[in-house]
Amino acid sequence: MCNIPLLDIHLEILRKYADYPACKKKGVLLPVPCNQKMNSYLKEIADLCLIKKNLTTHTARHSYATSVCLANGVSIKNVAKMLGHSNIKMTQHYARVLDSSILKDMNNVRDVLSNCL
Repeated sequence: MCNIPLLDIHLEILRKYADYPACKKKGVLLPVPCNQKMNSYLKEIADLCLIKKNLTTHTARHSYATSVCLANGVSIKNVAKMLGHSNIKMTQHYARVLDSSILKDMNNVRDVLSNCL
């Protein structure tokens, strides 16, 4: 379990489905299909958008970890917790190191060192 503060867009989506009959019937916040059905929808979306990559829920986890979290400065420990991983090693498979994060880190080092001189 992990408490993650929701952004405005997340709250907006939850409000949209608050009175959705399927959600009320199942007692859930969102109408989430099974992985197989979701992957089928993602394949349709990829086809319509002429995306050659095989989109899956697994790919979405990689994208979330890399593009959303790490690219915006979320620590790998927090990403691991949000993905439900028991250790960081598992998360490292999902989260590729971004050139932009290396640049940001090195700029921070430069700033710290220049302030010391």
